[in-house]
Amino acid sequence: MKQISEDIKKQEFHRVYLLYGEERYLLDQYKHRLLQALHAEEDTMNYSRFEGKGIRESELIDLAETLPFFADHRVILLENTGFFKNKTEKLASYLEDPPEHLVMIFAEQDVDKRNKLYKTVSKSGYAADFAVQKADVLMRWVLGILKRENKKITQPVMELFLEKTGTDMGQISQELEKLLSYTMGREVIREEDVRTICTNRVENQIFAMVRAVSERNQKKALQLYYDLLSLKEPPMRILYLLAREMNILLQVRELKQAGFDQKTIASRVGIAPFAVRNYIPLASRYTGEELRSAVEDFTDTETAVKTGRLSDVLSVEMMIVKYSESA
Repeated sequence: MKQISEDIKKQEFHRVYLLYGEERYLLDQYKHRLLQALHAEEDTMNYSRFEGKGIRESELIDLAETLPFFADHRVILLENTGFFKNKTEKLASYLEDPPEHLVMIFAEQDVDKRNKLYKTVSKSGYAADFAVQKADVLMRWVLGILKRENKKITQPVMELFLEKTGTDMGQISQELEKLLSYTMGREVIREEDVRTICTNRVENQIFAMVRAVSERNQKKALQLYYDLLSLKEPPMRILYLLAREMNILLQVRELKQAGFDQKTIASRVGIAPFAVRNYIPLASRYTGEELRSAVEDFTDTETAVKTGRLSDVLSVEMMIVKYSESA
């Protein structure tokens, strides 16, 4: 990503860029920055955009060979083509030595790093992986925005905000905009502001359900489930997220017992360090064997639904009832 910023600053561009990864907000930001630096918005003669599968390699190469008209570059943007997961021998060979007037930008969600085109672009151009950002990076980013808006926030309130939003930068940006509007005229963002204005993610409600299950509060756990169903949340997604939460509890419990600190646990499990504090007390309510059995049970239930032996709605309800029964 720093390389892209450097290229824009120097106005010296690679001939091929590949932008890929899960963090779509950040990917889109850099994609637009590249496009703005490479061509004027009104210049439609030297800019082409393609999206989706079915693009013919030969036609793309013909276009790439066309000299720009009164401009330095011919810019071609290709989005979600699937080229980096399929055989694209002709295009891969062509991009080993593309013409100097060409700047081709790929924006893809998934890539196969064994793919010949990926290897070619990595070698002759620049490939940037826009992965989900870590909690400390997200905090610095949010703090930078708040500083520009002359706003202040404490560490606990910041953590609550990120618990509400998750790690998706697009979601964070959207919720932050709402929060800034809500607190207009005030310098400090308070806990009640975040709780009032920020939308609860499905994952937060799933965690609340897991907490209710661990507390043997069957009524509350089922009510949270029915609330999600009323919001048209697919039962299979709920089942998957419940299984994921149980697996996180298992990992947190085992790592905590092994003597690891919160930061190490967070790194190994793949969650934010401040989130570990919420999982530790829940994990301690189970034995390791109980959690291993639960993870296996959820996996078996998912298989039963997929093979038609259980209905999706009933399967989740059965699991909630089973694991929230009084000991």
